Amino acid sequence: MAIIETEAKLHAAHRDNHTHRDVNGGWLRPAVFGAADGLVSNLALMTGVAGGSVSQGTIIITGLAGLAAGAFSMAAGEYTSVASQRELVEAELDVERRELRKHPEGEEEELAALYEARGVEPGLAREVARQLSRDSEQALEIHAREELGIDPGELPSPMLAAVSSFAAFALGALTPVLPYLLGARTLWPAVLCALVGLFVCGAVVAKVTARTWWYSGLRQLALGGAAAGVTYALGGLFGAAVG
Repeated sequence: MAIIETEAKLHAAHRDNHTHRDVNGGWLRPAVFGAADGLVSNLALMTGVAGGSVSQGTIIITGLAGLAAGAFSMAAGEYTSVASQRELVEAELDVERRELRKHPEGEEEELAALYEARGVEPGLAREVARQLSRDSEQALEIHAREELGIDPGELPSPMLAAVSSFAAFALGALTPVLPYLLGARTLWPAVLCALVGLFVCGAVVAKVTARTWWYSGLRQLALGGAAAGVTYALGGLFGAAVG
């Protein structure tokens, strides 16, 4: 009895201490990266225009136009990408569904062979495949996971992806514009807000990476700041050339 209790405690301790990060990032990574993308692109756009010594109104219009154009572009691109991927997956599922209907024995043997290849004893592999193949929808799900690496019940939604991308990009792109909308008359408050936002985005991304929050935040800040500095210099150069 004592041995059983000891083993149970060891299993519980292993379960509690053996956790992994979400390597796919879930919703956090694409949301934060979308916001960071909006921050960097709109900050760079606004600093590039500001480098040309334009009016405050022009900078505001440029920032709002960059926000709208970038957010709609991200949403359209994400919708098209996810919809195309989903259509491809559904086409492959239809192929597998037809094979299960026309050649059930062959598909069952194929599934047994997959388990055998992973080290399951032949007799047990055939029995497992036979039992799992009794339900056609369950068989389809298993074949999809084993052969295609997908879960038919968890296909991504194109509309959700588009809306999420739009919202994340718009939120990031709004950050450098907001100081101007609140009455700022120079570029520096917008730059400061954007750099703080970039640091926060980088720090949040550290939740799904092995890096420390301050390293990830400083890296994102440095990259965004470099982009803004380069475009500001180019804006000044082009503005002088055009003027």
